[in-house]
Amino acid sequence: MLASCEAQVADISNIKAIFLTAEDLKIAASILYLAYHDDPLFINIFEVEKEGYESRLRSAIREELNAFWQTKQPMIGLFDGDRLLAVACLIEPRTVLEPNRFWHWRLKMLLTAGFLGTKQMVEKESVVREHMPSQYFHMLSFIGVHPDQQHHGLGHVLMSAIDSVMLEDPKSEGVGMFVTLPKCLTFFADGNYQLIEELQVGRIKGHIMFRHREE
Repeated sequence: MLASCEAQVADISNIKAIFLTAEDLKIAASILYLAYHDDPLFINIFEVEKEGYESRLRSAIREELNAFWQTKQPMIGLFDGDRLLAVACLIEPRTVLEPNRFWHWRLKMLLTAGFLGTKQMVEKESVVREHMPSQYFHMLSFIGVHPDQQHHGLGHVLMSAIDSVMLEDPKSEGVGMFVTLPKCLTFFADGNYQLIEELQVGRIKGHIMFRHREE
């Protein structure tokens, strides 16, 4: 199904940012799998050196997207016609702390990632939130552009869509995320995300970045 993304975008002005539907989740999971396959955080959590890494990563991303869908979290897709080219998943302020979402996700992840992987993901989420410069903000959990569509400006269109979601909540103070790929720091800095601090979670080093709401 990813073959439908291979044609290059002819005109970026035709791209539309739309909330994903249940029918979009399979393609969204494939795009995010490609985006995060070599991410140090997931390489560590899902133990790339052991057989079955790809399967564990795919399953974990599917479970995350299912949890987002069930709890009605904003999942944005960039579409060229009916082709899904890029995805961003946000957690609304405070949602991550709601027991129903958390425990449901945790039980699912135990089956997917095993005890150690689930424990590391839970700890990462908690530690990252503690180091954010705000108490009420959106968390950018996933962002990915299909490899065949990169370097055409879609990432910046996606960032604008993320800003729009944040601005729709008048109380949200911004958007935060944990960046584990150094090559992505410049991209987010260009989108007005400020580097808050370098943070080590377990064996993984990353950077807390935050996009403050502009008054």
